[in-house]
Amino acid sequence: MKQNLKIIGVLAFLTVFTKVFAQQVDTINVFSPSMNVNVRNLVILPDNYEQQSSFPVLYLLHGYGGNDRTWLRAHSGLPELATRYEMIIVCPDGKNSWYWDSPINPEMQYETYITKELLSYMDSHYKTVTNNKGRAITGASMGGHGGLWIGFRHSDIFGACGAIHGGVDIRPFPDNWEMKKALGTYDENQERWDNHTVINQLDRISSNPPSIIIDCGTEDFFFEVNEKLHEKLRAHRIPHDYLIRPGEHNTVYVRNAIEYQLLFFHLFFGKNDE
Repeated sequence: MKQNLKIIGVLAFLTVFTKVFAQQVDTINVFSPSMNVNVRNLVILPDNYEQQSSFPVLYLLHGYGGNDRTWLRAHSGLPELATRYEMIIVCPDGKNSWYWDSPINPEMQYETYITKELLSYMDSHYKTVTNNKGRAITGASMGGHGGLWIGFRHSDIFGACGAIHGGVDIRPFPDNWEMKKALGTYDENQERWDNHTVINQLDRISSNPPSIIIDCGTEDFFFEVNEKLHEKLRAHRIPHDYLIRPGEHNTVYVRNAIEYQLLFFHLFFGKNDE
């Protein structure tokens, strides 16, 4: 009897061990011709990757001071969530770029990198859905700005987009987070700053809006600008999900919020499978 229990215990351990390691996490370098540099990216594959012909892809952008590993450190369960929702998750190293194509810094061309160079690499090297019905983009903080900036401007590429406590209007923060390196000073370049903030991009999506989810804590320093974006979206009659609840600008909030967003994108992808 004891011997049988030992065998059962070993088999149970091996089943769990196999399931954990079946969820593949790759680190890849993708060359960017626009910046003449290799960019590192984390790619998370679901455990049934070999069994299906294609998967939808979520591009997940980190915040200021982060890198391609930031999201996995914030939520170690991302591989399991990728399996649950049967999607590929891609986390590029966006440096502190705010995911713009900087008009003054050739080393910051991350809008082009994500929408053309990284996307082309993923579609040619992985089993991806190669249209906007199978692509979404989101992020936290600076990455939330990037998720909406790119999602609003490229709805032909990304059918859904989102932000978690995103910096959706940069203009109240002209001296923060190295934005001057990409745009110049606010005082001398106000028009440029106006043109590079998410809240002023709604005209880009009025005719073909993506599915949008926005999430921000009520104690977050970005809460006011998220409220204003929500009201502006309502005024333009652009459908979107807007979630608010008590919370600050921290990893605890992000860890909770990303699970809601993954479900949102899973439902978006599933709707387009029907």
